[in-house]
Amino acid sequence: MSKTNQMENFSLMLVEDNQDDIELTLRAFSKYNFKNEIIVAHDGVEALDYLFCDGKYAERDSDNMPIVIMLDIKLPKLDGIETLKAIRADERTKLIPVVMLTTSNEEQDMIDSYNLGANSFVRKPVDFVQFQEAIRQLGLYWMLLNELPTLPKK
Repeated sequence: MSKTNQMENFSLMLVEDNQDDIELTLRAFSKYNFKNEIIVAHDGVEALDYLFCDGKYAERDSDNMPIVIMLDIKLPKLDGIETLKAIRADERTKLIPVVMLTTSNEEQDMIDSYNLGANSFVRKPVDFVQFQEAIRQLGLYWMLLNELPTLPKK
């Protein structure tokens, strides 16, 4: 099976609380014909519940991990920085690429993100066309070009 066909079997996680940004992201992926499942978590707690099969996700297949996590910083319940800390602290998730996809202009947010193991820090463009192009490029790179090691099993 080619890498392109294999990648269609994997999912991406979007951790975002702003419904408009969720819809824009999903629309951009759809426009560029990305076939991957996109798991949406609306806060850091929901993202960690999904990743660690807790709460309403207790019954999901723990072997089905996203190949990349797009994580906002400004989130309710548990912000993106704390969520990133938890992701990097666990053997099951520490190797999953995390892209901080945020509107934050705070230099400290970028420094904290990289210090905690973020793989990329991308500021969301305000312009819709630029936003779509950013999502297209992120999707192409992280879902088609980037190669991942085998993630540890639970």
